[in-house]
Amino acid sequence: MKEQTRHLTNRFAIIVIFSIAMAWMESSTVAYLRALVNRIEPYQQTPLPIIGSFGVTEIVREAATLIMLLTAGWLAGTSWKSKVGFFMTAFGVWDIFYYLFLKIIVGWPHSLFDWDILFLIPLSWWGPVLSPIVISLVLIILGSLLAQSEMNNATFRFGKLGWSFYLCGIFIALYVFMAHSIDVIGKGNHGVEELPTQFNWPFFILALFLMLMPVFEAGVQAFKSK
Repeated sequence: MKEQTRHLTNRFAIIVIFSIAMAWMESSTVAYLRALVNRIEPYQQTPLPIIGSFGVTEIVREAATLIMLLTAGWLAGTSWKSKVGFFMTAFGVWDIFYYLFLKIIVGWPHSLFDWDILFLIPLSWWGPVLSPIVISLVLIILGSLLAQSEMNNATFRFGKLGWSFYLCGIFIALYVFMAHSIDVIGKGNHGVEELPTQFNWPFFILALFLMLMPVFEAGVQAFKSK
């Protein structure tokens, strides 16, 4: 059992190191990119101007980032649950250190409430920097517990009900992030021509609560089994 725990810990450490190194690569690339188009501060119209094949290149880069994180999780895990868990952990660590390294490299963000364009697939995601960081913390918590599910004496067992709530939370969070872009398209504008001014914190907090339901459910089950 000790050998199993040590092996899991080593893989977890490797995933964290990989994610931190990848975060530096990502943040430095974004810093170069934004400097070239004079968009260090992303909260402005057309935060990433389309220049030649620039738009397609950026979308493919984002997709490649997700594939790399998924690959790391897949290689680290020994079951589908632990693979998903390691991916969640890798994503969370990568995203947090991405903002930390951007702060070191270019001095941005100035605060956790600075607006950022978070993602471009399938629409532009907007939100204060704090929002993806909190999501990342949730992913690290859930991912860590899910990764240790491959151990025979795992304390936390996740049920279908908790995962149903989690998926609902994911969809609500995605809507909150893309609400502005959806509204822009609804007005007949197919680009981000108006900047978002309000973030739906009540819906976002609801999404976080639902995303943590697998942890709550597993905790209750673990308590009852004692």
